[in-house]
Amino acid sequence: MVFARRPGGQAQFSAQLRAQPARTPAIRAVQHWLPDHLDEDLSVAALARRAGMSERNFARAFRIETDSTPAAFVESLRVEAARRLLETTDLTVGAIARTVGYKHGETLHRVFSRHLATTPERYRQHFSIIAGVRSPR
Repeated sequence: MVFARRPGGQAQFSAQLRAQPARTPAIRAVQHWLPDHLDEDLSVAALARRAGMSERNFARAFRIETDSTPAAFVESLRVEAARRLLETTDLTVGAIARTVGYKHGETLHRVFSRHLATTPERYRQHFSIIAGVRSPR
């Protein structure tokens, strides 16, 4: 049996599961749309347009309803997607960065280090499930 949400107050690993689901249908729709569009323009302006709201109202409502800013939510989703790709592919860090919406591998490196206190390369060494990618300990 696998829980979609970890029981007993345990830390959630998924940015989507950690975030409060929005009550406002337009914001909830944006939350569900985001993970499949990480390589697109995900600025507050673009997300507000998608929700049919003004930028100011969208940013305020998103923060109130999810307990996260839109930028922080998007960044968490991008880090989560990068983690999965590091674990399951042999794509370069630069290719992964572009796949999750960053122009440069250096940006992913900086964001990854801030969120997980390690580099993408070290993360891959420890958690890759691809034969030949995982390094000996």
